[in-house]
Amino acid sequence: MNLKTEDYRVKAGKAVSLKSWKTDEKGSMDKEVGKVTATLLADELAEWQERLYAENKQALLIVLQARDAGGKDGTVKHVIGAFNPNGVRISNFKVPSEEELAHDFLWRIHTQTPRKGMVAVFNRSHYEDVLVTRVHNLIDHQTAQQRLEHIRNFESLLTDSGTRVLKFYLHISKEEQEERLQDRLDHPDKLWKFNAGDLEERALWDEYTSAYQDALTTSTEAAPWYVIPADHKWFRNLLISQIILDTLKDMNPQFPETDLNPAEIKIK
Repeated sequence: MNLKTEDYRVKAGKAVSLKSWKTDEKGSMDKEVGKVTATLLADELAEWQERLYAENKQALLIVLQARDAGGKDGTVKHVIGAFNPNGVRISNFKVPSEEELAHDFLWRIHTQTPRKGMVAVFNRSHYEDVLVTRVHNLIDHQTAQQRLEHIRNFESLLTDSGTRVLKFYLHISKEEQEERLQDRLDHPDKLWKFNAGDLEERALWDEYTSAYQDALTTSTEAAPWYVIPADHKWFRNLLISQIILDTLKDMNPQFPETDLNPAEIKIK
């Protein structure tokens, strides 16, 4: 398998046009081969997460952003599910509470970032405060740009403190979203996922496209964005698994050394 993951990385300091990124790409790969490969990657992910947890010197933050029905929960289930739950913390940032609104917009975010040895997953993240708020005119353009700069600085603080940051935008087409929303209506066991408000957000497709394009400009060498073709769920899972695995290997966590000599210890 030769997945060119760099092809999906947003270059630092570059403007982004989502029209130039495919949503239905499969990497010239057969679905069954891809699913088997993803299973093998899951085993490796578990091994490297154990190293990270045991070393207890570095941390990894994974940010998932997508439109409604874009596949965030599926990614958590099929990719993050490979990790030992003891070493993972999943957070979901929705409408802020009254207490959270009384602080700066990153106040509620910082407490959920990973401590050393841990993987944190933001299933929706601090980027909601430059997406939903902007599309619904809760903040103006100037405030949005200020917040994007604050986010860059915030993520720089995290990386300087030993936390690697990976950000994934799950890129689906409008047609694929329609199919997924309809699927929820057609199947009783999925109906609970349907929210009529999703249709109101869908009507703002172009506005969200513009807001996401601005958010993606926060891609840096230390905290990159990846635009993941997400129309095919299996390829989405495979590509994200490979990027996370490559990152963990680059972090190269090591099992801690010990003075214990196993030969001298007898268990009775």
